[in-house]
Amino acid sequence: MPALPEPNPQSENDRLDAAADEAIAACGGDMRSTIRALILANEYLEYEVAELFVAVSKGYARGRLPKREGSDG
Repeated sequence: MPALPEPNPQSENDRLDAAADEAIAACGGDMRSTIRALILANEYLEYEVAELFVAVSKGYARGRLPKREGSDG
């Protein structure tokens, strides 16, 4: 099996800087609006993950998923 290339921290930093610049530009340069938008996006993704946990059948997960508080099984 071929080895995966080593991650380049500089290119990762460049990618993150570019993404941050894009987010700030999308919010008209307003940092507070940018942070609020990112928090909202993160909360939405957390909600989606929670919904996926509910949707995954117990048979498919085969007991690999941790039991959730308040669940019957």
